[in-house]
Amino acid sequence: MINDLIAKAAIDRRMAEIITPVLEDMGFELVRLRLMGGKTATLQIMAERPDGGIEVDECAEISTAVSATLDVEDPISDAYTLEVSSPGIDRPLTRLKDFAEFEGYEAKLETADLIDGRKRFKGVLAGTEGDEVLINIEEGGETITVGLQFDWLAEAKLVLTDELIRDMLRARKAAGDLDENQFDEIETETGSEED
Repeated sequence: MINDLIAKAAIDRRMAEIITPVLEDMGFELVRLRLMGGKTATLQIMAERPDGGIEVDECAEISTAVSATLDVEDPISDAYTLEVSSPGIDRPLTRLKDFAEFEGYEAKLETADLIDGRKRFKGVLAGTEGDEVLINIEEGGETITVGLQFDWLAEAKLVLTDELIRDMLRARKAAGDLDENQFDEIETETGSEED
């Protein structure tokens, strides 16, 4: 649902309205969409399967389908580059459900406006309550839980920690997306005559 996505710029919201149905028809969810300026604008799309993950060939399929739709809709008047990727391990948190799904992991949140004199909050996600994102932060030697309205958020992402990496690798292995044989070390014989 587009209203459940952190997308403050009007063009990003419009692009999400066009692209979300294409992704959903293909069995994917939109994680983030950004139109970034520069010499040539870049339209960045992050997507994944509802159960998480995405493969390189799936990114290429999405790129082809989205390009065809954008050629018809033509919402961007200037030349642009289209990038489709996975959200990655230290992923952006852009949907309310992301904050519940990644409860217990460290994150950085930034609000659009000052909230109690600050915009940046770093701590451990504590889930959601209604339309509020809960985060446990350290303040004055104590851990306090802060509730931030989802609509207040301008940016949010997971912090890359050893725990996050370990858990994501375990999840990929359990889903059959990770082949540990690709990481096997080359066996060497010790005590051979050539040593």
